[in-house]
Amino acid sequence: MTVGTRATSGWPWWASWQGIFRFEAFVSAAIGLAAGLAWATTGGHFWPAWVWFGLGVPLALQGAVRWGLRAPKGERALFVHAAVSFALAAIQLTIWLLAGLGYFWPVWPILGLGLVLSVHFWIVRHRPNAREQALANRVDVLTRTRRGALDIQAAELQRVERDLHDGAQARLVSVAMSLGLAETLLSSDPDLLAELLSEARSTTLAALDDLRTVMQGIQPPVLADRGLEGAVRALALDLAIPVTVTGGLAGRAPAPVESAAYFTAAECLANVVKHSTAASAWVDLRHQGRLLSITVGDNGQGGASLDGGTGLRGVIRRLEPFDGTLTISSPAGGPTSVTMEVPCALSSPKT
Repeated sequence: MTVGTRATSGWPWWASWQGIFRFEAFVSAAIGLAAGLAWATTGGHFWPAWVWFGLGVPLALQGAVRWGLRAPKGERALFVHAAVSFALAAIQLTIWLLAGLGYFWPVWPILGLGLVLSVHFWIVRHRPNAREQALANRVDVLTRTRRGALDIQAAELQRVERDLHDGAQARLVSVAMSLGLAETLLSSDPDLLAELLSEARSTTLAALDDLRTVMQGIQPPVLADRGLEGAVRALALDLAIPVTVTGGLAGRAPAPVESAAYFTAAECLANVVKHSTAASAWVDLRHQGRLLSITVGDNGQGGASLDGGTGLRGVIRRLEPFDGTLTISSPAGGPTSVTMEVPCALSSPKT
């Protein structure tokens, strides 16, 4: 498809301008011819040159603009600027010639036009296009989210290590010490041996409970068994204030998304219990248009913000690797509403 065809079919105003331009050129030619014939009959100073110049200036500027508009879309402004600058320079030179030469004053406006055009050219050549800018922004987002995901992973590993060290490991050390002492009392004090073995058994059971707690912190079994909706409903039952869960999900989100969504909802509900002084709370689960939405609200004192602590910033860091967003509405006096959205598709529920 040629440029002329594209312009005529794609831009309605272009066809109108083209017709007006042709009519203007025809009228200018007629006036210029009439001026030339008038001078030929009267003689004297060749004044038609100024008439022709006045008629040619608007035609030259319009022709320059039309030529610049034929450039590719991303460079149209630069080409129009260049064409108009050259047309203005030619107009200055023509005035100098018609005025009888003399001091070459057009050099100064031509230098000014060239300087402005050079600056425009430099800006265009050093400005990233829309696609490059979008890619650069995406790289910045991915860099930040990767750093956030690594920070979360490191924090989770430190938490698991601390829980194992302070809980299950300490209890297992106690079991080992009790069994060692029981070995020395095997023949000398059977009554004390039975007591030590009972204590070791109790400590072993406590260590198992600690291990289950750590495992639930990594991936709650209810989340794997019942999905995000069931896990959130189970979580709501364990809180100290009544929590109403509304909405629902027609399927299962990908496991990483489910895990992130569950822990972010758990963090928000923990903030409600610890900071809001609310009498009740609610959770709404939705999935519309390939977007998973979880809203946690309460009727507490309000005033929640990202600057109030690290809890909500931690929620954002959990969501960012999945291109998730967080929106807070928490005026003074309440109510507070925290909405988390993560783009994802749901799989069909298992039957």
